[in-house]
Amino acid sequence: MKWSWIPDHAGDLVTITLLHLRMTGTAVFFGLLVALPLGLLAYRVPRLKSVVLGVSSLLFTIPSVALFTLLLPLTGLTPTTVVVGLTVYTLVVLVRNTVEGLESVPPKVAEAARAMGYDRVRTLVTVELPLALPVIMAGLRIATVMTISLVSVGLVIGQGALGQLFVDGFQRDFGVPIIAGIVITLLLALVADALLVGVQRVLTPWHRTGR
Repeated sequence: MKWSWIPDHAGDLVTITLLHLRMTGTAVFFGLLVALPLGLLAYRVPRLKSVVLGVSSLLFTIPSVALFTLLLPLTGLTPTTVVVGLTVYTLVVLVRNTVEGLESVPPKVAEAARAMGYDRVRTLVTVELPLALPVIMAGLRIATVMTISLVSVGLVIGQGALGQLFVDGFQRDFGVPIIAGIVITLLLALVADALLVGVQRVLTPWHRTGR
């Protein structure tokens, strides 16, 4: 194999890696913005829980080609189409973990907060969400790693970021770009997960072990 291809194309690799990260981060960010209120709604209104979770799971089953086709009239052959589709796919994890995180908070803790004069909003922000954060963060980690791997499906509309390396490698029967794409994708997933673990430890010091 001609490994010199990697340093020869270092600039291109950096560019598409940054694009891959930007698409991932945007999709996960907007997915979290949508998932938090939906999860809260399902938590506060139990009769809606099955509907909210069911819809988010159903959306995840839509094939990427079909979803991108539906979005094309609105967003065209752009990274936005891929980001919107990936945002939809993150909901299956983020919504469920938000609900499960909130449900994991002992009812007596919330009752104690309200007995101290906290209203529902203050109880949610200062008590329930912090205690639910480990479960929510677990979902965020899964959604992030999943999205990093799924960005490449944007190849179907020419917006696959690192996935372009797989196409180039297959078309030219040249394995180095394929290996480079796989390795970079794995490294991105590992680094992103490690960073989120660090963020979780900072935000939830009471869950740190070894003390």
